[in-house]
Amino acid sequence: MKTRATLIGFSAILMWSVLALMTAASGTMPPFQLSAIAFAIGSLPGIALFIVRPERLKALRQPPKVWITGIAGLFGYHFLYFTALRNAPAVEAGLIAYLWPLFIVVGSALLPGERLRWYHLAGALAGLGGTALIVGAKGVAFDPAYTIGYLAAFLCAFTWAGYSLISRHFDAVSTDVVTGFCLATAILSLVCHLGLEATVWPETSGQWAAVVGLGLLPVGLAFYAWDYGVKNGDIQILGAASYAAPLLSTLNLIIFGFGEFTTMIGLSCVLITGGAVLAARDMLFGRKNAST
Repeated sequence: MKTRATLIGFSAILMWSVLALMTAASGTMPPFQLSAIAFAIGSLPGIALFIVRPERLKALRQPPKVWITGIAGLFGYHFLYFTALRNAPAVEAGLIAYLWPLFIVVGSALLPGERLRWYHLAGALAGLGGTALIVGAKGVAFDPAYTIGYLAAFLCAFTWAGYSLISRHFDAVSTDVVTGFCLATAILSLVCHLGLEATVWPETSGQWAAVVGLGLLPVGLAFYAWDYGVKNGDIQILGAASYAAPLLSTLNLIIFGFGEFTTMIGLSCVLITGGAVLAARDMLFGRKNAST
């Protein structure tokens, strides 16, 4: 059961790996408009399920703390991420934002029934190192002039890690509630779009297909899979394995002609893959002594 849930959670990481590719293929739509449309699409499968099985609507009757956590996690993360990119160079902001897997692994030690072991932390740090090689391949320079952007990126990482860890406490809450989180995020993103951006629509069928793909996978189904995974799977493995997302994203861009393979990317593959295997050693090879 736990292994299955962990694998379902990992499927979210696989879906997030095509986020950059699909975003690039979606045209020049501004981020909050894209977020509003994608999250609206992401909520449609859940809405359809509620229509077919209206008894599942009871999953939406949750205490305020559940709604606050979910909406703050999905909308808060994207709002802070876009804010970071608007106020700091993308390389540095992206590297700071990708601290969230490390925060999850370290923070998991505070969860009931979990224990942080050296290989969980070592695996997460290896993944962070591999990510740094990818994100900072052309150099990294932290300039105090971009402090607001750096702070937003740090809060972005903290927000997603916090959402993931707190969700573990709501393991009795059905994943159906993610439909409500997506719909609320779509509405809030629309408000931000109308107040901050000019509307730009896709110009080709290929761009529309990319937008729909975003809503169905990395900004849709991925959040349902992640919710189920962090609630029922091994959150430490998922945290460390999350560093596979930027690596796979880079490889996807290379495969589709948006980049080229380098020695740095090869080394990143070794660090991130090795770190994930190290963090997941209990699941892959079995724990010899559960008490150690």
